[in-house]
Amino acid sequence: MAKMMLLVIDSFGIGAMDDCEDYVPSDCAANTYKHIRNKKGDALKIPFMYKSGLGALVDGVPAPANAYGYAKLAHHGADTYLGHQEITGSCPNKSTKRLMKDIHNGMKEKLEKTGYHVTYPYEDCPVLLVNDAAVVADNLESTVGNIVNVTADFKKMPFEAVKELGMVVRQNVDTTRVIAFGGPHTSIDQILSCVQQKGEQWGVDSPKAGVYGEGYDVYHMGYGVNINKQFPMIAAENGLKVYRLGKTADVLHGKGPSNPIVNTTDLLKQVSKAYHAEQDDAAFLINIQETDLAGHAEDADWYCELLNETDDWLCKFVPQMEREDILIVMADHGNDPTIGHSNHTREYVPLMILGQSVQQTNIGLRDTMADVGATFCDFFGLPETVEGRSFKGEILAK
Repeated sequence: MAKMMLLVIDSFGIGAMDDCEDYVPSDCAANTYKHIRNKKGDALKIPFMYKSGLGALVDGVPAPANAYGYAKLAHHGADTYLGHQEITGSCPNKSTKRLMKDIHNGMKEKLEKTGYHVTYPYEDCPVLLVNDAAVVADNLESTVGNIVNVTADFKKMPFEAVKELGMVVRQNVDTTRVIAFGGPHTSIDQILSCVQQKGEQWGVDSPKAGVYGEGYDVYHMGYGVNINKQFPMIAAENGLKVYRLGKTADVLHGKGPSNPIVNTTDLLKQVSKAYHAEQDDAAFLINIQETDLAGHAEDADWYCELLNETDDWLCKFVPQMEREDILIVMADHGNDPTIGHSNHTREYVPLMILGQSVQQTNIGLRDTMADVGATFCDFFGLPETVEGRSFKGEILAK
């Protein structure tokens, strides 16, 4: 019974893309892997990944015994959600930056035409209160103007209704993302009390509002993303079990087992347990989120520890894989903790492809990470993703 696995080490880039000048020129010196290595020296111990392609890609050492390569980001910018949509086979459309201060009038009119009751909770504040249960506002954590949040009190608006509201917002704005979320242990009064201005943005301080924790749920909506033509939904429609473990449980749409585990130790234990327990054909989509959190925290020490732990797990896990199984290790963008800011960096991402049936080959530079989703569909004999070119024929021994 064949299994194919994807392990995304979130934000583990290997050098700024050639087009970084068009996005954030100051990031053209970014190299998450090399800069952590330079700063930590011998404390960074990742021999397994280094011998599996990192060394060949970054230092030009001899090619590994497995397949390897690297990929461009085809989506604009550098984003975990958009990156995962691309990885699974659907590249998001180019979006436009929007701020609530500029769009609130039109958004209010569109929501009211759809049947919602919409008010302004505060004078001279462009956030919208919908049905006295949810707030539509700027996202304060992302790049300015990229995301509109719909933050709800689940006691007043159940999650399915929040998703419906989010979809209406999505239909009427061309930002990178709309995120609909909330929880049962906050209140609309508490959410409103956490509305604040941050530069040109007006939004909710979500952690302070108490929306996270037990019962929290979230629904991401990308701009121009065709989720039905991504690998997880294609697999679901064709009866293939897909595990979404770690951040993939939050950022990828799909069916089947899912668990948004954040702690890396717990996540990798769950992956091993699920892999060895699964007796049928199955796919595993895994994201190690804490590396990205370490990048945001500009904490190279923490990042180094997480890479060491992941490498040690890979060294032990890969020899346990069955002969027909394949594991792809990659990243979704960069987040260089030494660059001088806490945002994602637009970097190329490594591809390390492992398994007993995988031959030694360099698959080169891929124009899009969507090639990974296309390869997953090809491996399981499923209909093609909307974008991407499979490299199955390049990596499997004849």
